[in-house]
Amino acid sequence: MSPPTGSGDRKQSGVARVLGSATAGICELAVFHPVDTTAKRLMSNSTRVANLSELNKVVFREHAAESLGRRFFSLFPGLGYAAGYKILQRVYKYGGQPFANEFLTSNFQKDFENQFGKKTGKALISATAGSLIGIGEIILLPLDVLKIKRQTNPEAFRGRGFLRILGDEGLGLYRGWGWTAARNAPGSFALFGGSAFAKEYIYRLEDYSAATWSQNFVASIFGASASLIVSAPLDVIKTRIQNKNFGSNDSGFQILRDMARNEGVTAFFKGLVPKLLTTGPKLVFSFALAQTLIPAFDKLLTSK
Repeated sequence: MSPPTGSGDRKQSGVARVLGSATAGICELAVFHPVDTTAKRLMSNSTRVANLSELNKVVFREHAAESLGRRFFSLFPGLGYAAGYKILQRVYKYGGQPFANEFLTSNFQKDFENQFGKKTGKALISATAGSLIGIGEIILLPLDVLKIKRQTNPEAFRGRGFLRILGDEGLGLYRGWGWTAARNAPGSFALFGGSAFAKEYIYRLEDYSAATWSQNFVASIFGASASLIVSAPLDVIKTRIQNKNFGSNDSGFQILRDMARNEGVTAFFKGLVPKLLTTGPKLVFSFALAQTLIPAFDKLLTSK
């Protein structure tokens, strides 16, 4: 059995955290990547779909007549960048936040409790740990940049492969890192904080890791929704920086000024509703799954 931390939460092993968060990332890709591909193919189709046979051809294209397995795997185009980024991101974020949480609990628990009270202080430690991990997430920025460019500006690649782009662009792939960190800090604070507050005040859990799947799911809805809303303005700026051609010199502040002048304040929340409807479920799914799987893997590993 792993010893409890000072906050009352049971401490899981590092292996369990990696396995749980990686599995959550893989499951997220397996469930949502084909759904996303299907939606994009349907949106791109300009012909009338009158029956299931025509729908099959629109969704599976040249693989429409093949076996069910081949048709399913045809729904995973462009998975390389998405898989590399998403799995590493989930392992770093979901697996790393508990380590930051333990560090803050060991060194600053009394400060948080004296300032905010025991229950709120505990939830804020979890939120602050998430924020610190979110800032450090910029180490994965090159994969995020390449993924976004592949999705929104594929001509920027001009036939170059992954290694060639890394060699050509170098540290240029970290362009916009400051805006990414500024977006991740409040977003991750809200994600882990919203979940922690739900577990603390709705379910009154002494040990957050003891939450059931349904409790993790509901708590993740609170966290994911808060995260997407809080980070929306900076996320718009970050995306506009990253989707430009390699070598573009437009700064984040210039983009901010142009947006405010030409598009108004509402421009900073563009895409929020679609994001809540699409990214929201993915984030809720993977976050709830990771929070459920990490304690499960730990129990499995320690029982041997």
